[in-house]
Amino acid sequence: MHQTGNSIKLLTGMWRLLADGWGSRADVPSLIIGNSHPRLAEAVAARLGIPLTPCHVSKFLSLETSVQIHSSVRDEDVFILQSPSPPDINDHLMELLIMISACKTASSKRITAVIPCYPYARQDKKDKSRAPITAKLVANLLAVAGADHVITMDLHASQIQGFFDIPVDNLFSEPSMVQYIKQEVDGWRNAIIVSPDAGGAKRATALADNLNLDFALINRKRKRDLTASITLPTVPPTPNGSDSGSTAGDHDHEHSDDENHFYVEKMELLVGDVKGKIAILIDDMIDTGHTVRLAAQVLHENGAKEVYALISHGFLSDTTMENLRDLPVKKLIVTNSIDQTDRINATNHKIDIIDIAPVIAESIRRTHNG
Repeated sequence: MHQTGNSIKLLTGMWRLLADGWGSRADVPSLIIGNSHPRLAEAVAARLGIPLTPCHVSKFLSLETSVQIHSSVRDEDVFILQSPSPPDINDHLMELLIMISACKTASSKRITAVIPCYPYARQDKKDKSRAPITAKLVANLLAVAGADHVITMDLHASQIQGFFDIPVDNLFSEPSMVQYIKQEVDGWRNAIIVSPDAGGAKRATALADNLNLDFALINRKRKRDLTASITLPTVPPTPNGSDSGSTAGDHDHEHSDDENHFYVEKMELLVGDVKGKIAILIDDMIDTGHTVRLAAQVLHENGAKEVYALISHGFLSDTTMENLRDLPVKKLIVTNSIDQTDRINATNHKIDIIDIAPVIAESIRRTHNG
């Protein structure tokens, strides 16, 4: 009787998989998660109608990461979902690399790293002397670990896709943002889409065109404050007592102009008329909230009726809950590429969430089915 019960359960499970469009049990992808965002992973698995592959990620007493996959992934199409986020970005990245390596050595057929929020994305170019291009380093690490494919969302810069020699799918949250604006922003037809800097102008204009709305651009100005006092470090003498400033390679140790002066940052509306309109700020990420605060203040000064901030990735790493509550915006809307559950409750629901689980799930389904 016990064997009959197990057979019924197995047949029922196979019927459900067939009903979900996976074809057969062998066609079902394996979905593995780390510790970065279990809520998103569970939502994606529920959307796909598949179970999560049992996997235990922990730390030894030495703080080394330990990964144990408790189910066979031999000849499986494996998707590893990990979205590195503060304050444990480096730990989450290491977990992802070890999980990829574990699946590779376990003879997985294909390994896809699903990274909704790509780590180190802002370090995508050499913008000053001796600056590392860390986004390229992360790409190399993923490839060397054994990833065959990468799925991510709203990359900070599109050229990051060129850092890889493997396929990269850069998904967009724009359709979800359009849906949110139409459903949640009262009077959205009287709105204007605003980019807080020139770098995000393309993103903002695309959204404005999609909604048939006007576009505005804010210009960020940094003005040197020559009245501020500057304290330069004391240069220690060389062992022979002479000045160390006369040595040949010392230009490498000189302070840059940015480091030696104080700057006053301000913003001004460069393009567009926001007077009497609902201003919707669009950006790809928010960290300290400084840019959103300055931009919202400028929009209010120019007569904006209300200000919403629509952001793809909400790091909010250095932002206290009090600062979030005091942001001069009606709503701060972010995707759940990073878990915001604690912040939603702590800010009296000033933060709204756009769920990207359906987009991620559909991308996995199409990647697996071909």
